[in-house]
Amino acid sequence: MKNDVKLSGLTALGASLLMALPAWAQEATEAAAEVAAEVVPTVDKGDVAWMMMASVLVLFMTVPGLALFYGGLVRTKNMLSVLMQTTVIAAVGMIIWVVYGYSMAFGGSTSPYWGGFAKLFLAGVTTDSLAATFSDGVMIPEYLFIVFQMTFAAITPALIIGGFAERIKFSTALLFSVIWLTFSYFPVAHMVWDAAGVIYNHGAIDFAGGTVVHINAGIAALVAAIVIGPRLGYGKDNMAPHSMTLTMVGASMLWVGWFGFNVGSNLEATAGATLAMINTFIAPAAAILGWMLMEVLTRGKASMLGAASGMVAGLVAITPACGTTGPVGAIALGFVAAIACFFFVTTIKHKLGYDDSLDVFGVHGVGGIVGAIATGILAAPSLGGTGFVAEGGTMGAQVYAQILGVVITIIWSGVVSLVALYICKAVTGLRVKEDEEREGLDLVSHGERAYNT
Repeated sequence: MKNDVKLSGLTALGASLLMALPAWAQEATEAAAEVAAEVVPTVDKGDVAWMMMASVLVLFMTVPGLALFYGGLVRTKNMLSVLMQTTVIAAVGMIIWVVYGYSMAFGGSTSPYWGGFAKLFLAGVTTDSLAATFSDGVMIPEYLFIVFQMTFAAITPALIIGGFAERIKFSTALLFSVIWLTFSYFPVAHMVWDAAGVIYNHGAIDFAGGTVVHINAGIAALVAAIVIGPRLGYGKDNMAPHSMTLTMVGASMLWVGWFGFNVGSNLEATAGATLAMINTFIAPAAAILGWMLMEVLTRGKASMLGAASGMVAGLVAITPACGTTGPVGAIALGFVAAIACFFFVTTIKHKLGYDDSLDVFGVHGVGGIVGAIATGILAAPSLGGTGFVAEGGTMGAQVYAQILGVVITIIWSGVVSLVALYICKAVTGLRVKEDEEREGLDLVSHGERAYNT
């Protein structure tokens, strides 16, 4: 009898334990989920090393890359002025980025148009503060993110000088750059790349700066070229590049540095970076061939100037698409962008009569627009892309988001550039005197020559 009672008690205890198991399992699952949700931020030394190198590569694009590329395209008497403008504008961009630019772009504001003033003078940033990447829990030092983005802010206004090269006052170039960075570049960077930004929230893809850098700068150069007016003798005098050798050297440096620009925008040394890398190789390669083909068909010869122009056009076009487009799509994009840019540079510009000295709009503006819109098409998985991100998840929705981003950037940059130019006109004047322009900006603005023989 006692044994029966013991057996009955054990049976009841076992039954109660079995009944409690689902509750325990649920509690254990919930606890594990809470632990998983609390992802501990990690910083990988490989990511840090790569992003440090990427930042230096973008600096290499600016000085000496862009400086030599532009310098070779102007006449001998203006070579040094272009080198100076590129160098000093980049330096100014770096300083104001630290003072208030980083805050205006990534200061944490919930505004769709600017980042606020919370991080003026890099307030709150230390060697321990971190910035997010595209992987949950994977971070990089915030100083490193600031430096990488700083190189973009340095090169973008330097791109614009090609639109008014050989006639602008040095003081005007600097003042314009400060105003334009403050009211165009920093807000557009926030709108496109910050999670609170209006363009970002419409689902537009701009992996490395098609809108922020190239369309933004291209529109500014076009507005400046029209407002300032053409160079003396434009359309009559010989204004051929004085050194295609230096232009080729500069273009080659741009291509090498562009790997920092595009691949670095992945923020991590992952498989995603390798997609951006292969695209940065093959899109400009296809564009070189596309531009060369157009030259052969229209003038019977392929030129070094055309090859360098095609190279840059391909790099510009793939910039917004490099992280989401498959390699075959990148080849098609580079080829098409080169043809579009060739048409604008050789035909449209002359018909409209504006003097965009070094074809900033024709290459960066047009190439950026083509690349930004095509990104919405080439992101399709059926075309080798990584997929759509715009609401709706269709090609139509993505292309609409891309066009919206392009239109906002064009209007924003155009208005800011126009206002900035008229402020400069009132404060410093826009261009040098006619006799000074004939003499050349090297001596007039800087008291020295690029060449002594």
